[in-house]
Amino acid sequence: MAQPWTWISSKILTACRIFTLSQEIYRSPRTGKEHEFYLLDSGDWVNVIPLTPDEEVILVKQFRFGTKDFSLEIPGGMIDQGESPARAVRRELLEETGYTGDQPFLLGMVHPNPAIHTNRCYTYLIKNAAFHHPPRQDSTEDIEVQIVPMAEIPRMIREGRITHALVIAAFYWYFSQAGFKDSFGLA
Repeated sequence: MAQPWTWISSKILTACRIFTLSQEIYRSPRTGKEHEFYLLDSGDWVNVIPLTPDEEVILVKQFRFGTKDFSLEIPGGMIDQGESPARAVRRELLEETGYTGDQPFLLGMVHPNPAIHTNRCYTYLIKNAAFHHPPRQDSTEDIEVQIVPMAEIPRMIREGRITHALVIAAFYWYFSQAGFKDSFGLA
């Protein structure tokens, strides 16, 4: 039967604007040996599926430095200190796209990569998304807004046009709660 590992120590190796890299030592409950692990500690994240009254999704296309390529995603980002996830998701939607909408509805939460990340990502749905004003993007953002029918999303994922794991998880939450049993062609 699996047992939790015993935490021994932790030290910060470097602190950056968006995360802290730490080395932690844990003792294996099975062998009693100590092992080093490296963790990225970051604030929690949010992302949002903004849905227009015409059942269209507001997507953002932006260059991602990890893949050195463009990524088609839903709006999202980090939750600011003292900010609720629901407030953060409204802020991110407005900043990145210029859209607003109904009150956010929480679809679900995931751990982005529990092997090395310590944070969570909350996914929301905002219905009746409508353009409010031009986007006010951060200095590190260069975003192209795209509007796509929701019915096209499963095909875009299957064809590899949407590859961001947290975005795919968000659409899983949406389609599983909306009762679309065959949206991904799996039924």
